[in-house]
Amino acid sequence: MYITALDLGSSQIKALVAEIKKDSQLSLVHFLKRKSEGFRRGEIVNADDAVKIITQIFEEIKRVNKSALRNIFASVGGTHLKLESSRGIVAVSRADNEIYQDDIDRVIKASQAINLGPNRMILHTITREFVIDGTGGISDPLGMVGNRLEVNSLIIHSFKSTINTLVKCIESVGGELAGLIYAPLASSRSALTKAQKDLGVVMVDIGSGTTGICIYEENNLLQAAVLPIGSGNVTNDLAIGLRSSVEAAETVKLTFGYALAREAASKERVSLEEIDPQLTSSVTRRFISEIIEIRLAEIFELVNNELKLMGRAGKLPAGAVITGGG
Repeated sequence: MYITALDLGSSQIKALVAEIKKDSQLSLVHFLKRKSEGFRRGEIVNADDAVKIITQIFEEIKRVNKSALRNIFASVGGTHLKLESSRGIVAVSRADNEIYQDDIDRVIKASQAINLGPNRMILHTITREFVIDGTGGISDPLGMVGNRLEVNSLIIHSFKSTINTLVKCIESVGGELAGLIYAPLASSRSALTKAQKDLGVVMVDIGSGTTGICIYEENNLLQAAVLPIGSGNVTNDLAIGLRSSVEAAETVKLTFGYALAREAASKERVSLEEIDPQLTSSVTRRFISEIIEIRLAEIFELVNNELKLMGRAGKLPAGAVITGGG
């Protein structure tokens, strides 16, 4: 059996194909990436272009194994996704007061009964803790005894039309979705350890068009967000500062850039003509890095604002973990 992971980004679309072995272990068999088309800031803005590039990716996956297209897990990004805390309460159904799986399912469903509006849909319901007869901090109440079961949940919801467009684009070219996952959540599951989540950590996933963040403490997701700014903004700033094309600015950024300007040599000059024959000037490496640092500082200031809202600024022992294609 094969499964496919599809990461739909603003700059690149990446796919992983894995085989599920008899021992339930995953074996990576193929990886591919293509320049993204039809996506901006994690959302589809041109369905025809999106279908075109997804078709190319699916054609290559077919050559690995056609069944991989029947089991696709796709990431969902964009600023249209929102988080809300919710609470569900039910009475334990059995006379002996033992909690069974159907009680757990009922209380989770009760926590989903929030007023979202007709144009939004629930993507994930994340359980923070269960409470039995007023005693909280319970991660798994199955088999425990009590009269009243409560759950504190985090609801991740999105625009229904945005999700429907994504599903339609994938299914129109022969793909079958097995699931959708909130992009920052997927990144945090791969980039963070349980120890970091227990201590308190913020994951910063810098992409091209967006930056995703997840804040954890005591192994609970406290907050997650997608910020409408990413490494593409750094490149655009450089293109303006250098009066160059975006492509040339990207090369300059990756080849000569520093995140901290003070680490760049103030007298070392970069000949832009070597990168783009149409550019005849030269600039210092520090000038390049100053532009980069200003925009990166803005990104991290937005991240810090989210931490301040949660009362966690400077209070996460495991610090920040930085990941992402940006």
